Amino acid sequence: MKVYKVKVNGKVYEVELESVSEKAGNIEAPVQAAPQAAPVASGEGKEQKAPMAGTILDVKVSVGQQVNAGDVLFILEAMKLENEVVAEVSGVVKSIAVQKGAAVQNGQVLVVIG
Repeated sequence: MKVYKVKVNGKVYEVELESVSEKAGNIEAPVQAAPQAAPVASGEGKEQKAPMAGTILDVKVSVGQQVNAGDVLFILEAMKLENEVVAEVSGVVKSIAVQKGAAVQNGQVLVVIG
C-alpha cells in the first residue's frame, strides 16, 4: 500500500493505493447514440455547450421554459462528480439536444436559449 496526499479545491485528502498486477484484456465501452439537435437558424438563440465530457444525470428544464442566467439546466456527471450546468444567458429554452443518460463530449451543444 502506498499513501498519497491529494489537494482538491484547497482541501487535502489522503489516498491509499494498492499495487496490483497487470492483465491483458479488452475493455469495451457501451455505444450509445447521441440524440441529434434540431438545426438552429442564425439569430434564433444562444447555443450552450457542455463544459466537459460526461453523462447527463438530470435535465432540469423543458422546451418553452423561461430561464435566467445562473439557473441550473443540467446535472452532468464527470469523473464521479456531479456538476451543475447553469444558463449563461436569460431567455426561453428553444431546444434541448440531450436527454437524461446521454454521454456528451466537451463542447457538444446541450441547449439553445433565445
